[in-house]
Amino acid sequence: MVHHNNHRHTPTEPRRRIELDSTEALRLLGSVSLGRIVFTRHALPTIRPVNHIMDGGDIVIRTHEAATLTSYARQTDSPGVVVAYEADDIHPDTHLGWSVVVTGYAHLVTDSSELARYQAMLNPWVEQAMDQAIRIHPDLVTGILLTADGRPGAV
Repeated sequence: MVHHNNHRHTPTEPRRRIELDSTEALRLLGSVSLGRIVFTRHALPTIRPVNHIMDGGDIVIRTHEAATLTSYARQTDSPGVVVAYEADDIHPDTHLGWSVVVTGYAHLVTDSSELARYQAMLNPWVEQAMDQAIRIHPDLVTGILLTADGRPGAV
């Protein structure tokens, strides 16, 4: 019988946390394609993993017509629906990396040429027709860098 050791080495030293400015945080968020959107569904927080692109400082995701988020973001008589968006790149063994959280208003993309451009740029990673796009404008951006020795470049 073969035994596999699934135990990962955990660093013994705690990681130093460095706050990132919003420009650097959004740059890092744009360097990855997968994140998590947090929104309210039936008065409870809901989270979904999605892929994204950055466009003009905004985050763009694709969704499907029946999605709860789509119906909320479609409302034209409001400034949009408040969402949070999180992305990170933290190494599972060393615990070095970064995490960024954006809070802002999400709006359904209604311009057909803009929607077609996003459909060409952003391929969904799930097997479902994603015929809508949502744009999230960052109002509050926070980011942290986790380093071993406190230097920003030491990840």
